[in-house]
Amino acid sequence: MAARSAPNCHLRLEWVYGYRGHQCRNNLYYTAAKEIVYFVAGVGVVYSPREHRQKFYRGHSDDIISLALHPERVLVATGQVGKEPYICVWDSYTVQTISVLKDVHTHGIACLAFDLDGQRLVSVGLDSKNAVCVWDWKRGKMLSMAPGHTDRIFDISWDLYQPNKLVSCGVKHIKFWSLCGNALTPKRGVFGKTGDLQTILCLACARDELTYSGALNGDIYVWKGINLIRTIQGAHTAGIFSMNACEEGFATGGRDGCIRLWDLTFKPITVIDLRETDQGYKGLSVRSVCWRGDHILVGTQDSEIFEIVVHERNKPFLIMQGHCEGELWALAVHPTKPLAVTGSDDRSVRIWSLVDHALIARCNMEEPIRCAAVNVDGIHLALGMKDGSFTVLRVRDMTEVVHIKDRKEAIHELKYSPDGTYLAVGCNDSSVDIYGVAQRYKKLGECVGSLSFITHLDWSSDSRYLQTNDGNGKRLFYRMPGGKEVTNKEEIKGVHWASWTCVSGLEVNGIWPKYSDINDINSVDGNYIGQVLVTADDYGIIKLFRYPCLRKGAKFKKYIGHSAHVTNVRWSHDYQWVISIGGADHSVFQWKFIPERKLKDALHIAPQESLADSNSDESDSDMSDVPELDSEIEQETQLTYRRQVYKEDLPQLKEQYKEKQKSGTSKRRERAPGNSIRLHFVHGYRGYDCRSNLFYTQIGEIVYHVAAVGVIYNRQQNTQRFYLGHDDDILCLAIHPLKDYVATGQVGRDPSIHIWDTETIKPLSVLKGCHQYGVCAVDFSADGKRLASVGIDDSHTIVLWDWKKGEKLSIARGSKDKIFVVKMNPYVPDKLITAGIKHVKFWRRAGGGLIGRKGYVGTLGKNDTMMCAVYGWTEEMAFSGTSTGDVCIWRDVFLVKTVKAHDGPVFSMHALEKGFVTGGKDGIVALWDDSFERCLKTYAIKRAALAPGSKGLLLEDNPSIRAISLGHGHILVGTKNGEILEVDKSGPITLLVQGHMEGEVWGLATHPYLPICATVSDDKTLRIWDLSPSHCMLAVRKLKKGGRCCCFSPDGKALAVGLNDGSFLMANADTLEDLVSFHHRKDIISDIRFSPGSGKYLAVASHDSFIDIYNVMSSKRVGICKGATSYITHVDWDIRGKLLQVNTGAKEQLFFEAPRGKKQTIPSVEVEKICWASWTSVLGLCCEGIWPVVGEVTDITASCLTSDKMVLATGDDLGFVKLFRYPAKGKFGKFKRYVAHSTHVTNVRWTYDDSMLVTLGGADMSLMVWTNEMEGYREKRPCDSEESDTDSEEDGGYDSDVTRENEISYTIRALSTNIRPMFGVKPHLQGKEPSVDERQGVVRPPVSRAPPRPEKLQTNNVGKKKRPIEDLVLELVFGYRGRDCRNNVHYLNDGDDIIYHTASVGILHNVATGTQSFYQEHNDDILCLTVNQHPKFINIVATGQVGDLADMSATAPSIHIWDAVNKQTLSILRCYHSKGVCSVSFSATGKLLLSVGLDPEHTITIWRWQEGAKIASRAGHNQRIFVAEFRPDSDSQFVSVGVKHVKFWTLAGRALLSKKGLLSAVEDARMQTMLAVAFGAT
Repeated sequence: MAARSAPNCHLRLEWVYGYRGHQCRNNLYYTAAKEIVYFVAGVGVVYSPREHRQKFYRGHSDDIISLALHPERVLVATGQVGKEPYICVWDSYTVQTISVLKDVHTHGIACLAFDLDGQRLVSVGLDSKNAVCVWDWKRGKMLSMAPGHTDRIFDISWDLYQPNKLVSCGVKHIKFWSLCGNALTPKRGVFGKTGDLQTILCLACARDELTYSGALNGDIYVWKGINLIRTIQGAHTAGIFSMNACEEGFATGGRDGCIRLWDLTFKPITVIDLRETDQGYKGLSVRSVCWRGDHILVGTQDSEIFEIVVHERNKPFLIMQGHCEGELWALAVHPTKPLAVTGSDDRSVRIWSLVDHALIARCNMEEPIRCAAVNVDGIHLALGMKDGSFTVLRVRDMTEVVHIKDRKEAIHELKYSPDGTYLAVGCNDSSVDIYGVAQRYKKLGECVGSLSFITHLDWSSDSRYLQTNDGNGKRLFYRMPGGKEVTNKEEIKGVHWASWTCVSGLEVNGIWPKYSDINDINSVDGNYIGQVLVTADDYGIIKLFRYPCLRKGAKFKKYIGHSAHVTNVRWSHDYQWVISIGGADHSVFQWKFIPERKLKDALHIAPQESLADSNSDESDSDMSDVPELDSEIEQETQLTYRRQVYKEDLPQLKEQYKEKQKSGTSKRRERAPGNSIRLHFVHGYRGYDCRSNLFYTQIGEIVYHVAAVGVIYNRQQNTQRFYLGHDDDILCLAIHPLKDYVATGQVGRDPSIHIWDTETIKPLSVLKGCHQYGVCAVDFSADGKRLASVGIDDSHTIVLWDWKKGEKLSIARGSKDKIFVVKMNPYVPDKLITAGIKHVKFWRRAGGGLIGRKGYVGTLGKNDTMMCAVYGWTEEMAFSGTSTGDVCIWRDVFLVKTVKAHDGPVFSMHALEKGFVTGGKDGIVALWDDSFERCLKTYAIKRAALAPGSKGLLLEDNPSIRAISLGHGHILVGTKNGEILEVDKSGPITLLVQGHMEGEVWGLATHPYLPICATVSDDKTLRIWDLSPSHCMLAVRKLKKGGRCCCFSPDGKALAVGLNDGSFLMANADTLEDLVSFHHRKDIISDIRFSPGSGKYLAVASHDSFIDIYNVMSSKRVGICKGATSYITHVDWDIRGKLLQVNTGAKEQLFFEAPRGKKQTIPSVEVEKICWASWTSVLGLCCEGIWPVVGEVTDITASCLTSDKMVLATGDDLGFVKLFRYPAKGKFGKFKRYVAHSTHVTNVRWTYDDSMLVTLGGADMSLMVWTNEMEGYREKRPCDSEESDTDSEEDGGYDSDVTRENEISYTIRALSTNIRPMFGVKPHLQGKEPSVDERQGVVRPPVSRAPPRPEKLQTNNVGKKKRPIEDLVLELVFGYRGRDCRNNVHYLNDGDDIIYHTASVGILHNVATGTQSFYQEHNDDILCLTVNQHPKFINIVATGQVGDLADMSATAPSIHIWDAVNKQTLSILRCYHSKGVCSVSFSATGKLLLSVGLDPEHTITIWRWQEGAKIASRAGHNQRIFVAEFRPDSDSQFVSVGVKHVKFWTLAGRALLSKKGLLSAVEDARMQTMLAVAFGAT
């Protein structure tokens, strides 16, 4: 039983021996507090030399490889390796995370640097392009990104003397970067003849555009601008790894083991050769140097840190040592003293003092060491070597006793026997040798039972037995000292083992996960006294288990710090410490063991904050002792919400199918019908898998959701209004604190969250791009500015949004288990809670990430599943409702107490001004005081409590309550059964809305002469609904089985219902009592139909491919229709009641004669002539057009024809309701399409008078009532239908000019002109920085250049005489680009000047003087130009150019915003439009810029151009867009026009919403190609 819970003790990291010197540079600094910051493995270390104390930062999940110090020297940024590496900015004083930067780099983060005022951080990735990225680190936001170089970058630095300039260097290059807008533009440094082109390892920036850099050959290269001006030869004799600038000058450190100090002009001050000092050694290599005042810190390749005081430079202090590069495997502890011994592949054996935290002895051996052991008396130390030998040393002075080589392969494990007489040596060749200690290590025996290499050994306490583990996971026993194998299990049973370090065996079964056969646990060690076991594995994790732990998958606590595999772990002799060693990180970690009894005093060691899930402080494995999950929660956790086809996939699918079917669609198709439908009322509320999704709005209306519809219900008028912006199931809903805006999240491949206004039902913002599959929880912050959301992907991602801007602020992985609720702290907007299966987590924002801590249960309870959570009256207090009916009260992250609130799960809770309200599965609403001390009042939801006038019927007493909300004197309750109730404070209950319960709904019938309909569902109910204004459920009856179809008799008196077990019944349509029932089939009854007229016959179709015909009067079966090859889907009678039309699942259309059921073959021409009593068929010529282009991925499930035979309504598997003109002949008919249902629409029916259409959603269980609006009936309202799939070819043709322009493909000059790449400046111009005018010369290199400097304003260069002869100046350009551009000539300065463009030049032409001045920063053809009309931005011009791929490099398409008068570049926007930018437009306030790309999707992007920030982007149209312009009075509305389309766009947050222009209101208008747009006054 014990193994089922994690042990109650704890490990605290106390010391780390080592420093990462290999493969890293510049990673060692003094902080402001004179502490030393560096990193080792996955831990950031802050070491105080004064107090000899270490603090640890443990926010990383893998090896740290880069570090930068903030200019104020308190904050540190560290970057790690990994598949999704991130950067942490943390405080070196408190070692808490300040900000997390992620989701940009891959592979790892190679370099980091802060800018001068510490606001921005630059990082370089390890990916193939070595991406350079600039961050606003406080907000966790990326400002700019560009590909860095094709080869590794070793160092990057901000120029501290020029703003927005950076320098990077690496393999055979140095680059000088400028940041403008969102564009990072590099120029390569020109080596010229001054020095050899070679790898630059480090750099430092100085005044006057000087840059000093250290090269691989030991020279220092000095740069001015981008040119190499001189070299300092032989500064070091080998590569210079590190350069550090400080107030006094520069320090450099090299591979030659020397430190050199230079003054500010780089004249040498002094040299310190560390190899010559006392602690030095040959081959010492300096990786990092830091000079502050009179102290110098030096980090070496071999993991040492030296501190040098300048005036005693020949006596460096060694303040940290560790093993050098090479795997570290050997670890042993001294039997009586606090000492640990380690040995590594660096051939050294080292003895560490655990009390003084220091290295006290070190000895170099001949061979790499793989294992170690100390004899019981502490005199001998045995070391097993990689070459198969072992050596015994005296611990006292490290002198050799013996050296024995009996084996050829590595020795993996050796151990002295407890009585000190034997040494057992386990080898890679699967043998164990036994040596006698007293006989000068004479070999006494050999154990040869294993078939694989020996991994672990343990002696019995009496030294008579040895147990071994081998690489196959086999556990064997031998008798000592001879080595005979013991096969008799009985003999071993009573043996007591002196130590336990074996990984297999009954006592340690629990360390292995339940279903895994991998051997990734490298080492274990048992602590018999503390009854606890420590393990080390391949993932860098140390775990504590109870000992013994017998059952697989035991609970544990886990600790990270090591980066890769932990090779060995041991308890110290007195069990005070655990020592663990890392293989690849070759570091030694010392952990303090805090036993159970001390835990009480040490509550501060609550779970450490973690970014990575890996330092969660308890196990991954599922709790075996938790009571079974509640059945409802169980069902809910199994829902995946995955779809085969998402609506987002449709456009691509359509394109694919269109390609295939190009030939087929020549026939002229019918227009879409003139009628349209409008959603009128929805019966249903989504309660079965959602919670807390029901609220009062400001004005007392009720907002909730069902299917893909947000519903606002007015309870006084019993009417509903709808938000129809979603296109799939809505899963969650939250209301803004002011109760006027609502956020809803939906299912989708890239699911969106919509924030919309309940008054106007207009979307304010749409958030996309961060979640997968769906959004299951949302919550607004107390100030309403932020929104938190949780996804249903595997790691349940949590995102924090600034929803108005549509900006993602922070993102984190939530939990492996499902999260049910997210709640934002009302007092601190940066904090939030998530709760779900077996956990509650407390999060705080840190830049772009969130840091979570698991709730700490302590002894009060266990980790229960939480269904709801709220904050209390202070920021520290939180309350959560569990699946067992308790309410947990939390302070900070600690559980304070639990209160029993309900029987069964607490599904919803709500905080009031004074107190709380909760609702549970037991159907009870409870009001509590403000500390959950006592329950003030309870309300049971019962039929008896229904108010007298209440409409509708409560299906059962005490339904499970899923949502509660208070307001307007009432309690609003939503139930699992799809009911919404209002409870008056005094007790009576009013039923407001109801729908079907969980289970698919298929059966639907409308009454022959009344506005009512019947539905039957898999929830085993038959219901009658009133479609007239009262909109309520008139009657309900529970059935023994679920049903899939129903039908009213022609006189409306009887109702036939087909059930899922193959039976059907006829019931009285008023009372729903049985009249008669039959059970002739075994499979589902799929359709049931009375014959027209008197209703003499009843046709009953079933899934076993038969249709039975019954005579209603005599209640006998009179005929059976046979011949269908698959299940029957639809049945229709002809008007005479003599013929049946049948559809089957194999897409057959069959005809049978009634009543005998004889099969008939009727030619399709005749079928049209037959007069059918009803048409629900989806096959045949008459409705060929209803099948969509993507017919292979979606089925049409239902159709229904109006009684005037004009309009055919269909429902399909994607949730679309469509209207077609009947007959819909020819493929792909035109239609009107409506989205409200989420997944498949199972049935559609017109009412008897065609005034309404009733549709049924299968999985969304909703019944929707639509009003039919006849042709000619039009009120002004947004059209919610979309037009058809394929654009007709016969619409207005092209003018030849337009055709040509539509087909132009722009070549990119940067790629097409220069055969050999030209970089840099021609030789005769070197040595001086080219002037602005020269930069415009014809020798323009084809890379984009930095913006010209403002002080030399560009004039027409009249008065300048002194200029070199070879310089050309552009004076006059003849030509204007009109052949494929438009709207690109503008007046400026009240008509004095004209601005236009040609080639890659922007031209300002003065009308009076005829002179021209030029803007020449573009490096390729300009395609569009616009002028900002806002008075604040006078004479500001935007131009967009052709470009290459959208990879953010210098040849990518870009937009330049510049001042027309002085030609200064204000901002450069590198675009995500591949190929080029074809249209630009400023918004009304002048702050936003709209651009359109030439890429195949014709992407539309909106920028905040001053900051270079992209706000929103979306595919515009599949055909060429010619112009897109903002409305002159708006910052959010714009119009795009182009080939055969015009679209009206709205910017909502970060999302662009579009509506197509509809021409249907204008007679005979056809969609033409639009070329220009202008706006009227309204």
